[in-house]
Amino acid sequence: MTIIEAKNLNKEFKIYKRGDTLKEYFKAFLTRDYKIVNAVEDINLEIEEGEIVGYIGANGAGKSTTVKMLTGILEPTSGEIKVDGRNPHQQRIQNAMNIGVVFGQKTQLWWDLPVKESFKILKEIYEVSDEDYEKRMNEFKDVLALDEFMEQPVRKLSLGQKMRCEIAAAFLHHPKIVYLDEPTIGLDVSVKEKIREFIKKMNKEKNITVMLTTHDIGDIEDLCERIIVLDKGKKIYDGQLDSLVDQFSSRRLMLEIKEAENFSLEQEGVIDIQRNEFSVELTFDRNKTSASSLMREILEKYDVLDFQIREPDIENVVKKIYREGLK
Repeated sequence: MTIIEAKNLNKEFKIYKRGDTLKEYFKAFLTRDYKIVNAVEDINLEIEEGEIVGYIGANGAGKSTTVKMLTGILEPTSGEIKVDGRNPHQQRIQNAMNIGVVFGQKTQLWWDLPVKESFKILKEIYEVSDEDYEKRMNEFKDVLALDEFMEQPVRKLSLGQKMRCEIAAAFLHHPKIVYLDEPTIGLDVSVKEKIREFIKKMNKEKNITVMLTTHDIGDIEDLCERIIVLDKGKKIYDGQLDSLVDQFSSRRLMLEIKEAENFSLEQEGVIDIQRNEFSVELTFDRNKTSASSLMREILEKYDVLDFQIREPDIENVVKKIYREGLK
């Protein structure tokens, strides 16, 4: 079942120009000059219930703008959105009751209140029963280790503690959809691991759909099978993470070989060959040739002592997409 659907989604912003000189600055008070910036351009989305989707792209690609439209905070300039059958901007209250949101450093907790009081307020807002509240809080305390700071005011929490509370707050009412915008930014490894395990648990056990925007490669690799890549407001890829890695990167064949300095190979798909006294590193395009084909030819010509095929590095793939886009 499709739970998030967007058709030809666009969002434009007017950026007013003030000018660089004092004269141009005062002139702007009389004549407003502006340019139109397309933050999101003609995006189509279909996300199924129960998916965890990575929504990634470089800074300014349009990720947060899309999420704000899906949550009802922003109204699209044009296009259609349906979230669980509702227009999120026109039906903001109904939409808000069925979603959870974490926006990076922006808190949904009450700054001067103890953590437990913030959760009690959210319980009332989302009309969670006493029985469900107790059951869920016990589960959250166990998985996210919240007990040690439940009595502390939110303002006294460390970044990692605060983010664990934000994640718990987003899932408290067991929404159908949770939007996570940079949920692990600036956190240490142990806290990231707790958060990722919790997200996977909620997705698997409660079938909660998760849309995740992140720059953290670990988040993408550990949580997302499907990713959507944005570049300058446009969707440039929508599919399986493994397929993107296969499509956008080459593989390496590491050879321990006698007389490696004299190694040569002329075969379609070979991109680069690096040699030293004892080994050869061969980079090849898997769309044009295969490791087995290369090894057959190499074994006919050379005395190979050992070999290893190295898979593409997802971090390098994503960095390359951010830097160059998809061609």
